[in-house]
Amino acid sequence: MRSWRRGTKEMDMVLGPFSDTELAALDMGDLDLYDTLLSENDHDLYQWVTGQVKTPEPYLNLLAKISKHAFNSKGN
Repeated sequence: MRSWRRGTKEMDMVLGPFSDTELAALDMGDLDLYDTLLSENDHDLYQWVTGQVKTPEPYLNLLAKISKHAFNSKGN
C-alpha cells in the first residue's frame, strides 16, 4: 500500500509496480532496506531513480533494481 500511495504520481508508478512484482523475491535485508526507503522524500527518491542526483550508498543496489524494473516496464 505504501508503494502505491506515495504522494506523487511519478513515484506511485515506479514503486507500485515494483512492489507488486518484485518484493516477494527480495531477501530480508533488502526488504528492510525497502521499508526504510519508503520513509524517504518522494522528490529525493525520484531524483535518485532517474539519476538526476547521486543515490546514497546504502540504497545503490536496491535503487538500481527499482530503476531497472521501472525502465524495463515502460510501455507495458
